[in-house]
Amino acid sequence: MKELTERIKKDGRVLNEDVLKVDRFLTHQVDPHLMAAIGTEFATLFADEGVTKVVTLESSGIAPAIFAAQAMNVPMIFARKTKSLTMNEELLTSSVYSFTKQQTNQISISKKFLNEDDRVLIIDDFLANGQAAKGLIELCQQAGASVVGVGIVIEKAFQPGHQLIVDMGVPVCSLARIKSLSENQVNFVEED
Repeated sequence: MKELTERIKKDGRVLNEDVLKVDRFLTHQVDPHLMAAIGTEFATLFADEGVTKVVTLESSGIAPAIFAAQAMNVPMIFARKTKSLTMNEELLTSSVYSFTKQQTNQISISKKFLNEDDRVLIIDDFLANGQAAKGLIELCQQAGASVVGVGIVIEKAFQPGHQLIVDMGVPVCSLARIKSLSENQVNFVEED
């Protein structure tokens, strides 16, 4: 997605060979116009999948997921990283290790929001090692829902997450694929 790659070039900051900071438009401050375009792109890419729910993980996945859900005219559900006092119903849970934060979170979604009739599109901000997407897929599988795809805003193609998700039998579609973050530069995978 040209608009996204141009924004990464303009406002992304390479912190090291594994970390790209995009807090000027995605992970802290959010550009709603860019998120709307991203949501529309995901809705177009997955238009034939019969999506009934969009699922993401708090917090940076929420902005692109809500715009995708709006464009598809379906509800968006976000998995919580911490259980609130009001979450007293039965929960679907999975463990997710964050390499960025160096911690494991028990993520959860209420069982009342997903069931075997749902066709789920998972949306997330980054795909690196694939642990967040894997955890979300596991939550959906616990509910008996079908995961029709994983939509990723920015994929670090040099890390194993893409293959992990494909090996789970779920297609992955990334709007920006990064080949490397070497020499303080963002190098994109050339698309055909």
